[in-house]
Order: sequence, then C-alpha cells, then structure tokens
Amino acid sequence: MEKTDLKKVLSVSGQPGLWQYLAQAKNGVIVESYVTKHRTQFGSNARITTLEDVSIYTNSGEVTLKQVFLDMKAKLGDKEAPSSKSDEKAIKAFFAEVIPEYDQDKFYVSHMKKVLDWYNVLNAYASIDFVEEEEQVEDKSKENAEETSKEAPKKTAVKKETTKAKAAAGTKAASKATSAKSTTTKSAAPKKTTRSAHIKAS
Repeated sequence: MEKTDLKKVLSVSGQPGLWQYLAQAKNGVIVESYVTKHRTQFGSNARITTLEDVSIYTNSGEVTLKQVFLDMKAKLGDKEAPSSKSDEKAIKAFFAEVIPEYDQDKFYVSHMKKVLDWYNVLNAYASIDFVEEEEQVEDKSKENAEETSKEAPKKTAVKKETTKAKAAAGTKAASKATSAKSTTTKSAAPKKTTRSAHIKAS
C-alpha cells in the first residue's frame, strides 16, 4: 500500500472523518473522503487542518502527531486502536502507555478521541507508513519536471515557426535585392552607351 502523506490528510471542522486533498479550487480545495470516497469542495472559509501540522502537548514540549501514530502502531501492530467510544479511563490508560509524558492539563480526552478516530481511519483506508520529507521533495521535483516537459514542445513549435518566418522574410528580402540590382544594371547600361557615343562624336 502507498505511503500516506500527512500534508494531504485533512481534518475539517464540523465534518466527520478525514479527507484527502486532491486539488486546489478557485475558492477552496477539492477533497475526497477516505471512508465514503465522496468528493466535494470546501470553501476558503472552512476551518481545515492538515495532520502534518498537529502536535500533542507533553511535559517537556510537543510531539508530532506523526510520531504518536508511529508509537501507536508499534504498540498495536496491525490491530485497530481502542474505539473513541471506550471508557475514558481506558482511553487515558492507553495514551499513558503511548505518550507517558503527555500534558494532562492540555491534552484532553476529547483530543484523545480524535486521535483514536484518525488513527483507525488511516489504518483501515490508507497506511500508517508515512511519506518522509525527502520523498515529498522528490515528488515535488517530479511534478515540476513533468510540467516543464509539457511546456517544452510548445516552446519548440514557436521557435520553429519563428525560424520559418525569418527564412521567409530573408527570401523575400533577397528577392527584392536581386530585383533592385537587376533594375539598376539595366538603367545604367544606356548611360554608358550614350557617353561612349558622345566621346566618339567628339
């Protein structure tokens, strides 16, 4: 299964589940539900968060959601995470094992439930194996290369047309120059003839 790029995994306020970013729209983004595969567009006023930007508070600072997911996978293997509908004590006990130093004053049970739901969606419909930063850079480079290769033929065609136009212009100019030279030669000949006759006459 493909690796998951958390930069393209979106949580939308007021909408259940997770959404995969597909493309930029004129006034928002086009997305697809991981669960239902339903595609829709969210406007620029929608409150959208990429999971790449989510962190969990700990007593010593913060830990990224990506790392939390990886620690959960290390504990769970291929199994699902506990349901968000589980008993609160059970949920807290689970996270106490995964993130022993989580900040109890800032990491609420409501947050824990979201993390559990998100993990189970990705585990079932995507992958807990994530794209690393180096791979994201490579993918971006490939996209840029593809765009450049698409534009290249257009530039070549224009260049060819320009070359043809220059060649045509050069041919016309040469034709005019030849014609002018021919006319000059013809008009000059009678003068020489007239001058010669005059010399002989004198």
